[in-house]
Amino acid sequence: MKAQHISLTALSLLPILPISAKETNTDKPNIVMFLIDDLGWNDFSCYGNKFYQTPTIDSLANTGVMFTDAYAACTVSSPTRAALMTGKYPARLHLTDWISGWNYEWAKLKIPEWKKYLSLEEKTVAEYLKEAGYTTWHVGKWHLGDDEKYWPENQGFDINIGGNYKGAPIKNKQGCGGYFSPYCLPRLENGPEGEYLTDRLTNEAVQLIEQQGEEPFFLNMAHYAVHAPLGAKPEILKKYEVLTDSSYFQNNATYAAMIQSVDESLNNIINALQRKGVLNNTLIIVTSDNGAVHRTSKNYPLRKGKGSEYEGGVRVPLIINWKGHTLVGKSTEKLAITPDLFSTILDAANVNVHDKNVDGISLLPIIQGKTTEERPIFWHYPHYHDGGARPYSAVRLGTWKLIKQYDNDSYELYNLKADISETKNLNKKYPQKVKELKMILTQWLHSVKAQFPTPNPHWDPKKEKKKGKYNGI
Repeated sequence: MKAQHISLTALSLLPILPISAKETNTDKPNIVMFLIDDLGWNDFSCYGNKFYQTPTIDSLANTGVMFTDAYAACTVSSPTRAALMTGKYPARLHLTDWISGWNYEWAKLKIPEWKKYLSLEEKTVAEYLKEAGYTTWHVGKWHLGDDEKYWPENQGFDINIGGNYKGAPIKNKQGCGGYFSPYCLPRLENGPEGEYLTDRLTNEAVQLIEQQGEEPFFLNMAHYAVHAPLGAKPEILKKYEVLTDSSYFQNNATYAAMIQSVDESLNNIINALQRKGVLNNTLIIVTSDNGAVHRTSKNYPLRKGKGSEYEGGVRVPLIINWKGHTLVGKSTEKLAITPDLFSTILDAANVNVHDKNVDGISLLPIIQGKTTEERPIFWHYPHYHDGGARPYSAVRLGTWKLIKQYDNDSYELYNLKADISETKNLNKKYPQKVKELKMILTQWLHSVKAQFPTPNPHWDPKKEKKKGKYNGI
């Protein structure tokens, strides 16, 4: 069937209803990948937040498995999304920065020419699932190439609603309303003036579920929320404007209201699954593409936020729920990173992947309580970002994290078990641990054929922090 990019008629949000249809069970589960944009590690109530309210997500965690040490593949959006689609580290894909990235013309190092698209040669999770008989839907943010040929309908999705080159809703003086219609987003028709984007995308997903036949489906629900430009529904915003939480340093009412809308989105999708009679045979994964923007939502106790090499930039929430196939109400300190979600989804769907370059591992053994071996996870970001990152590579193994800084050829070593805030650089105290992790990191960089920054002949120390021109969002 030829891929489509359509926009269904928006529906009003549906009320919570009890299960009214007989639960079905097939050999292949339905899969809901619920990806939130720019949401931090502690932005859910179940992760300890006392200001943001996420009852649906909390309930999902209480009946599934919550990862305390899960990570995004990158500190920015596009590389993480590519890793989710392919199961490969951004360094292996040479897609290592958001599209189109920052341009620091006078920085000490010159960044490599990275790919600004997800190559059509890569086989996505959607393409694998289509071959296995799944109907595949993308709803929301894509951000994996400016040219239409790289958009979801050409990457394995039967339907694409709202997926395009934009990394955020458009808000400008020409009438585009950001999170409120008119959206001015390719592949998404404008709704009635004032319609809320998170609700609209949810309603589109709900209608897809309701109209689905007997075939299993894969829903890649990729919200634009909670990315800037921030915008919240007035009736929810009022609720948070009167609340304070000094203990967690959270005071952004708009951001809190946006998170509540995202939680309500998941609630409506779950209710649709209930009414359809397929909830018990649906794998649901909830996570984020990178840490929260630090000036928007404090990532305490994590250091810094989006665009940083530290925990606030890469540690994210991860909840996996699949009734009858996962532990119930458990948390795990086992390491997980975005490419693992690709492998987990295909493992659940009983799809074999023969690509030897896939980096992710299935998390099913972890969520089923089985013993698993310790393994390292990696990052490579040969770029600069206004969130604080300089070109760096990093590895985490066990409780230890080593960061290689390229602009001054230095190493930072942290014991995250004892120092989650990364306040104490232990590189001089534990030189053998540095040596061990350095070797592991170096071997990995070589194996993925990573691209590296080079000396910049135009380096100007007086202007090195000044951003040059860049294209688009």
